[in-house]
Amino acid sequence: MITIYTDGSCLKNPGSGGWAAIIHENNNKKIISGNEKNTTNNRMELLAPINALREIKSGPKIKIYTDSQYVKNGITEWINTWLNNDWKTSKKEDVKNKDLWIELYNLTKFFDIQWIWVKAHDGNPLNEEVDLLAKRAANSD
Repeated sequence: MITIYTDGSCLKNPGSGGWAAIIHENNNKKIISGNEKNTTNNRMELLAPINALREIKSGPKIKIYTDSQYVKNGITEWINTWLNNDWKTSKKEDVKNKDLWIELYNLTKFFDIQWIWVKAHDGNPLNEEVDLLAKRAANSD
């Protein structure tokens, strides 16, 4: 079983953003992070699991923890409606961040993933750690 904690952060929205992921596999811990200028918090929240899944080479069971309802609900519930509605929301508007949603959706096809929402800033040590890493990434040049 692989466990992944992900988070995204933005100093202003839009503004400088960062994402981070902590990947636990076979008693090994790997930390990845990155940043972008002139981005949004939601894009950073999506880039964290995208980049984490890019790091996984095989197709074992994975648990991905996120404090983003946007990511968790988007990939487990809303995505099917978007696919059926040609990437339109229920209000017939274009889905925001479509490029990242397509990439995440395509990556998830290779794995058996359980998406788990965790409350932010609620004392979960790994969620607190990944939050700090994403904020540091947003602050770096």
